Amino acid sequence: MQKHYGLLSDDGVLEHISRSRHARTSFKNLVRELGAKGEDRQRVEEILERLTERGELIELRGGQYAVARLSREFLLGRLQMHKDGFGFVVPDNRPENMRGDLFIPPDEAAKAMHGDRVIARVVRIESDGRADGAIVRILKRAHMTVVGEFNVRRHGCFVKPHDDRIKQWIEIAEGMEIPESRATINRVGVEPKPIHAIEDMDGMIVNVEILEFGEEGENAVGKVIEVLGAPDDFGVDVEIIIRKFHIPHEFPEDVIRQAREVSEEIPAEEIARRQDFRTLDIVTIDGETARDFDDAVWVDRLDNGNYALQVHIADVSYYVGPGSPIDREATKRGTSVYFPDRAVPMLPVELSTGICSLKPQVDRLVMSAILEIDNSGAVVSQEFTRGVIRSAERMTYTNVHLLLEGDAAVRERYARLVDRFELMKELALKLNRKRVKRGSIDFDLPEPIIEFDTQGDMIGVVRSPRNIAHRIIEEFMLAANEAVASHLEAAEIDSIYRVHEPPDPKRILDFEEVASKFGYSLNAGPLPVKKFRSTDRRRDGRKATKEIVLPDEKITIPSRAYQKLTAKLEGKPEERILTYLMLRSLKQAKYREENLGHYALAAESYTHFTSPIRRYPDLMVHRILGEYMDRHTTSLNQGQLRVIAEDCSQTERRADEAERELVEWKKAKFMEQRVGEDFDALVISTTKYGLFVELEQFFIEGLVPIDSLPGDRYLYNENTRKIVGNRSRREFSIGDRVHVVLDRVDAIERKLTFSLMEAEAPQRKRKRR
Repeated sequence: MQKHYGLLSDDGVLEHISRSRHARTSFKNLVRELGAKGEDRQRVEEILERLTERGELIELRGGQYAVARLSREFLLGRLQMHKDGFGFVVPDNRPENMRGDLFIPPDEAAKAMHGDRVIARVVRIESDGRADGAIVRILKRAHMTVVGEFNVRRHGCFVKPHDDRIKQWIEIAEGMEIPESRATINRVGVEPKPIHAIEDMDGMIVNVEILEFGEEGENAVGKVIEVLGAPDDFGVDVEIIIRKFHIPHEFPEDVIRQAREVSEEIPAEEIARRQDFRTLDIVTIDGETARDFDDAVWVDRLDNGNYALQVHIADVSYYVGPGSPIDREATKRGTSVYFPDRAVPMLPVELSTGICSLKPQVDRLVMSAILEIDNSGAVVSQEFTRGVIRSAERMTYTNVHLLLEGDAAVRERYARLVDRFELMKELALKLNRKRVKRGSIDFDLPEPIIEFDTQGDMIGVVRSPRNIAHRIIEEFMLAANEAVASHLEAAEIDSIYRVHEPPDPKRILDFEEVASKFGYSLNAGPLPVKKFRSTDRRRDGRKATKEIVLPDEKITIPSRAYQKLTAKLEGKPEERILTYLMLRSLKQAKYREENLGHYALAAESYTHFTSPIRRYPDLMVHRILGEYMDRHTTSLNQGQLRVIAEDCSQTERRADEAERELVEWKKAKFMEQRVGEDFDALVISTTKYGLFVELEQFFIEGLVPIDSLPGDRYLYNENTRKIVGNRSRREFSIGDRVHVVLDRVDAIERKLTFSLMEAEAPQRKRKRR
């Protein structure tokens, strides 16, 4: 038989098996079909081993190999554990008749850890698309280290993971050496607890390297590599979150060495080959506490009445070459992570707050987007170039807002820039109107801001401010990102896009059901659905029949429907809860190597170009744009870009989850000292469990359990979304103002429990604050 030399590669073998019957074959059949003998036979064996190791092939009983992405029986995915012991596999390849994620019962979930990448077998798919499964194999472990509390026990030492989704305690190997404590002096000046023996570590927070993963639910075995300090030590909460989410936080020596070798002086020949913008009064606009400035802007009126918008972005690509130590580390980090009292930067400080940061009154290298925009907000021409700027001012959102609101002192201070900022406001509003007209959704939900005193202690939580200065920068950055994306796409250059796909039909149906209870709808017309009856067997053995309603998979809701409902909800009591539910009905934005459009922005083409100091995809887009400007081509193909895009999407999600969890944890710890105090609050949601309230003094929420409501037995009315007293008919609904007392704080679960404080209940004494 003639050899198929082109097939003796990973891709070739995978493609050959894909074309086989049922996308599976045996090793014996494969070598016969490929005519592989001797060394070629061994090569096929090695290829099968690699593909199986990566999870692209699944080795079945009887020596069969199946292509994972084409299999109906098996799927690949990431295990998401629940604190109660069961889990779900979020699949890469979901079968057509399966809806949602694959449920994994506790005994099967115990074979792996939360976050592990696994192969799972689909055991059963119900008529409504819900599926149960079992773990077949662990492809990649998510946790090579685990952070938790060290426990000294009679029969050995264990570490209880901080993440309650990791169910296995880590057994500590005998003969462990005691690592040096990383604990720092806390805010009251008390030295950290000295550690001389294993017993001194009881109750301490440690980081453990796993040496052996437990099989079939057994405990893993590990060794302590870091002692972070006592649970209540200052800053330990941040250290826990960093390690829980495996965020790279210490730069390797070669990265530090390379960063320190970067010169603060820009070579004259480099300036000479760039467009010089240094005579223009270009400004940066950032928050008061910002330290890295990666975007600067300038606006002018052209003779034809159009606007000239210049968006200048720090040229990180000049200083960070592909494959360099700094680049490799930036790839691992993917993004900077911002915690309330510190940041974990993507780039070393020598770059992020040094030579790359667009500081005022110093020369800086930039990649520039120069746009001409007409009076309707449409871009009529665009140009991209390498430039050099000298920022005229480091402006803050607060000062720009005050200037535009007419503050005399601020306008006098920046007198030479007043007309420039007035023009920026004018253009930003036109750009915004243009976006709104095409259907762009603007979810203006406030973000929590943790406040600290001069000693670094938390003193409160407030809503992040949003004003016209934020709008100016947001609109200008959106315009630049969209311009770069459309430019590269029109040139047919492979790039990375920021995509946002249309919402899942099932989530639209779920949202419409809830919204209708409040009298709202997306008003996209009647949604096409499929109805059928499903019979399941209950735990007692009896059969239960129910009607299943599923949406037609071809449902498409225009983004304008979301936009109109958002405007209709503005200022209403139910705005917060319905806006949140609308957000949940949408898919998550991500990075892709192919352009799928951006649903929420109603943009046909969009990318991230404006933050290369803190986001790796932006740095990649700079490199691609630079290569195209130089040679009208790019050195990266779609396969390489796909890997980068997927990695960047993962690191972005990791950062978002870490930032969100720490804020919620700090909120709970802050409120621990306020148990027994009373607060004015707003009801933001009603459920069968009770009232969810948000404190007016702090941007913090919690639950008033339904069984704690005084004077009556209360029931939840699902049709009206109200909680109603059985005898008194007293009602609680979204938007009601109530007075509550903090009864309990669960800092680990990050849950606050309140009770209603009645004016006529004198037995509760108000605690002085």
